[in-house]
Amino acid sequence: MLTDAAARKAKPQDKPYKLADSEGLYLLVQPNGSRLWRMKYRIGGKEKLLSFGKYPEVSLAGARKARDDAKAEIRLSRDPSLTRKQRRAEAACAQNHLQSVGESWLNMNRSNWSSVHLEQVQRSLEKFIWPSLGSIPITEITPPMVLAVIEGIERTNAKETARRVRQRLSAIFTYGIARGLGASDPAAVIKGALAPLKKGRMPAITNLAELQEMLRIAESQPAHPVTVLAMRFLALTAIRPGEVHGMPWTELDGDIWTIPAERMKMRRPHVVPLSRQALQVLEAVKTLTGRGPMVFPNARWAHRAMSENALGYLLNRAGYAGRHVPHGFRSSFSSIMNERHPEDRAVIDQMLAHTSRNQVEAAYNRSEHRERKRDLAQEWANILFDGFPDPMVLLNKSRR
Repeated sequence: MLTDAAARKAKPQDKPYKLADSEGLYLLVQPNGSRLWRMKYRIGGKEKLLSFGKYPEVSLAGARKARDDAKAEIRLSRDPSLTRKQRRAEAACAQNHLQSVGESWLNMNRSNWSSVHLEQVQRSLEKFIWPSLGSIPITEITPPMVLAVIEGIERTNAKETARRVRQRLSAIFTYGIARGLGASDPAAVIKGALAPLKKGRMPAITNLAELQEMLRIAESQPAHPVTVLAMRFLALTAIRPGEVHGMPWTELDGDIWTIPAERMKMRRPHVVPLSRQALQVLEAVKTLTGRGPMVFPNARWAHRAMSENALGYLLNRAGYAGRHVPHGFRSSFSSIMNERHPEDRAVIDQMLAHTSRNQVEAAYNRSEHRERKRDLAQEWANILFDGFPDPMVLLNKSRR
């Protein structure tokens, strides 16, 4: 075995030579006088070499400690050279961890997105991505690693969510590449490995009797009262689900709900006249959420919007997966009310915040038809929830 005195007295020669210690550790003496700690080892049938620094900056005892640490990695079937590289990369480049890159990407987009969309994107990453991949440098994340996460989301029957998360991951990797923090986009590579979604119109029940039956079954399911009340409010207003999820109390003024442009899909403010039944829903939910900022908040965090999947999961538990989705209430309202009042097609389209395909008509048709909208909203509420219990009854229902 090598001694500290022998290492100290080692003199350079015309060619490099080794002073062996034990278990693959040796001191390489170079012709220029430098003395370098090296260790030979085998893993996977291949001989490899580790460097532990210069002597005397790294003492004999220090080199032996590094050798023992490397041996421990080998016993666990881990290549110590890769482990060392990964640790150095993590220590030097914490900014290229996926979560760090992702948060920088979120900050870049903050001013371009609505607060509701920003929160939905952030929550999806916090729930599905950061726990498993967030602490890994983006240069170390492989397509199989991403695929495993996305397929895990798919297995919960959330295929749309899985694809949205993949798209968001791909945007993060692209951002990282542009910033010089990464070199590839493994989230884009896996796109072809996912089963394609069936395209077409969103499932919706457009028969009034069947729609009422579906609502009764859904409201009988064990669920948080806020979720059930949000479902009823969504059905009454036929507004897009995201606009209900992120609804703050400040947007309400009596029987008028005014949604600002930044929360609307078409980036135009939208005025919703509320029926008597919709106001009753708000009165009921206010007993649960009135002290917070959100009308229908997240079940865990009162200051956050309701999960974008909560209403869909409720319909799925009621047995309507593939038959009706939260967005489908818009088709239900449009089909049933247009059949009853074909002369009010333009007014019904305005109630749905649809943009006219005729650009001239869209530019010059400034008529709000507020009174007619109010009448149609009340008629819809009367026929849809005829015979249903008061919303206050839903406050006492069983929870999951």
